[in-house]
Formats: sequence, C-alpha cells, structure tokens
Amino acid sequence: MLNQYLTILIESLQKKSKVLEDISAYNERQSQLFKSGDASLETFDGLVEEKGKLIDALVKLDEGFETIYSRIAEEVASHKDLYADQIRQLQELIKKVTDQSVTVQAQEARNKELVESYFRKQKEQLKSKKQSSAVAINYYKNMSKTSVVAPQFLDSKK
Repeated sequence: MLNQYLTILIESLQKKSKVLEDISAYNERQSQLFKSGDASLETFDGLVEEKGKLIDALVKLDEGFETIYSRIAEEVASHKDLYADQIRQLQELIKKVTDQSVTVQAQEARNKELVESYFRKQKEQLKSKKQSSAVAINYYKNMSKTSVVAPQFLDSKK
C-alpha cells in the first residue's frame, strides 16, 4: 500500500514538472510578445488565461501531494531503508521541481518589468496624442477667431 502512495507522489511530481515546463513556455511567449514591440493585448490576455489554468492545475497537484504525504510521512520516516530508491527518486524530483519553480519566478519577474514598461510607453503615447490634439484645437480656435470675445462695451466718446 505504501509503495502505491509513493508511486502516486512520484507521478504527482512528474506532472508538476510538466506543468512548470508549460508555464515556462508561456512565459517565454509572453516575453517574446513584449520584446517584439508589437504586443497585442488580446494575445497577452489569452496567454494569461491559459497560464492561469496551468497554475490552477499546479495548485491541485500541490494539494494532492500534501494530502498523500501527510498520510504516509511517519511510515516512510520509520522505514527509510525499505523505500530508499523511491525516496531518492522523490528527492531528485523535488529538487528538479524547485529549480523549475525558481526559473518560473525569475521569468515572471522579468515579464512583469516588460509589461510595466509596455504600459508606461502606451500611457506616454496617449498623453502625447492628447496634448497634440489639444494644441491643434487651440490653433484652429485662434485661427478662426472663435475664442476671441467681442468687446461688450462700445466707447462712444470719441
């Protein structure tokens, strides 16, 4: 029975590794999207939505792993020599998953910077367009004399 639980834990970590690889691939696609300078918000939203699904799957895998591990932790700890191979395999997979998690976090931090930079540029462009539009409107008002108010009082003493 304990062998089956250990096998389930190993499979869970393998699935988690695969999900982290997929998340990393989505991060790369997001990075390329913003580095190209031709970012489409629809494409970005689609990538974020798909990555959200992967993160949900990752959370479920973590919860399942924790549940099973809490059931068998004492038994495995007391019989380490019987399950040495499986424990070693679990340790290797945990190390791999941890490394992948660190890589994904670094990618997320870099992508955050790229996204913030993109939105900052978009905001500056919008502000510039708004200022240009206001200058053009003022120019046309001045040229057509619509902004000049006619005198309200007429001096008739002369």
